[in-house]
Amino acid sequence: MSTSVNLSQTQKQTLRVAPQQIQFLNFLQLSTLELEQHLRNELEENPLLEEGAAEKESSDEAEMELSSDERDDHTVDYETPTNVEDYRDWDEFSNDDIPEYKTRLSQDPNAEDDLYSSPIVEQETWREVIKEQIRWMNLKDRQRALAEFIIDSLDDDGFLRSDADALADDYSFGHGIFVDGSEVEEVLTAIHDELEPAGLAARDLRECLLLQLESRRATAATLRAMDIVSECFTELSNRNFEKICKHLSIDQDELRMAVAEIGKLNPKPIVGGNNDSIVVKRGIIPDYVLHYDDYGRIEVALNRGNWPDIRVNSSIIGLVDTSRERGAATYLKNKLQSAQWLVDAIRQRENTMHRAMRMLVELQRPYFETGDVRNLKPMILKDVADRIGMDISTISRVTSGKYVQTPFGLIHLKDLFTEGIRTEDGHEVSNKAIQQALVEHISCEDKRNPFNDFDLMRLLATQGYKISRRTVAKYRDQLGIQSAQFRRGI
Repeated sequence: MSTSVNLSQTQKQTLRVAPQQIQFLNFLQLSTLELEQHLRNELEENPLLEEGAAEKESSDEAEMELSSDERDDHTVDYETPTNVEDYRDWDEFSNDDIPEYKTRLSQDPNAEDDLYSSPIVEQETWREVIKEQIRWMNLKDRQRALAEFIIDSLDDDGFLRSDADALADDYSFGHGIFVDGSEVEEVLTAIHDELEPAGLAARDLRECLLLQLESRRATAATLRAMDIVSECFTELSNRNFEKICKHLSIDQDELRMAVAEIGKLNPKPIVGGNNDSIVVKRGIIPDYVLHYDDYGRIEVALNRGNWPDIRVNSSIIGLVDTSRERGAATYLKNKLQSAQWLVDAIRQRENTMHRAMRMLVELQRPYFETGDVRNLKPMILKDVADRIGMDISTISRVTSGKYVQTPFGLIHLKDLFTEGIRTEDGHEVSNKAIQQALVEHISCEDKRNPFNDFDLMRLLATQGYKISRRTVAKYRDQLGIQSAQFRRGI
């Protein structure tokens, strides 16, 4: 019996990325504050690094060596060291290109791999603050425990979504103590009367508003507002003011004062309750600063913040080759390679960021000269990447989570990338310009008869912006503007 073995030869082309290249891409994405913390950590951990300006040339001198034309025509690419043996498949990092619609660093698909997270600080939760108030209430131990159970049963907005009987059953089952619905109602009344903020543990928005009004000083406007919320809440929600006046037999002035009083109330007892465990401390520090001279020229400068100047410690370099212990020599060689890479990466990062920001200013010069959002031109990441000869993913990292300080405010770089719409005369305008026109029309409308989306569509068409009603509604939602029904005033 004979067996045969079939052998075949195939060719497969794969793209592999060195870990240093991946590390540099992550390095580009660091904000000014994150980079400062990273450099200080490296100074503590790497004995081959020391604080101080470079001996031969600073990054500013290196920048001056290249003329503006040379900087724009040449791309400085990171070179992978020849002694690097550890590679990884490109498929593992195929999602490195951050989508253009991602406009915040926290939306990065690789955010979970970020090694340099923002510092967090523990804070007392709003439930703990309220339970501290319960300890000062005139309640029995049994009622106090039930009150704390009710607070734990509230949702993140401070509303109580369960009825008294259901709460009584849950408490009885969990604590082995029989409690009926009437006892829960008694404790809930005490919570409504004594605890802050007013409106806490309300069953719905109507009850929340009534509880807040009851806690205020009784005035004619407050009492009238209570009548409106208790008797005409549906009409108030639909802004049907004529029906409210007819039902309560009041005039326009009384209604206007009452609605103004209701407008001061909080629709949610607890604001931001879904982030009650920790608060992320992230101060916005600009990564770029634009300087404007008297001749209209715009200069780009990196904001170094409190970066420590770092350099390779020359006094220890000699120990790398003279160390007789093999382990110590290997350790020093690794640290030396890491230190040299970091110094080069900082220079490379500054050069890349400078070139990208200069190109952004060139492409959006009318906007940076005036600060008028209507002068923004449609632009995508590829427009910048093609002009400076870099990859789209590099431009995405350079602009993601980065801010520039201008005379007209702090600008998030991702906001400069906008969609384009062609007008009737053939010009292409940014959607930011259309949104600005939309805001101007709404600000000038008659609040007693506000423009609906069809009206706004027709008004924009007179300016040459041919967009659909659905697009008008989308832009209005993005701007946080309510529909005409809810913009209606008295």
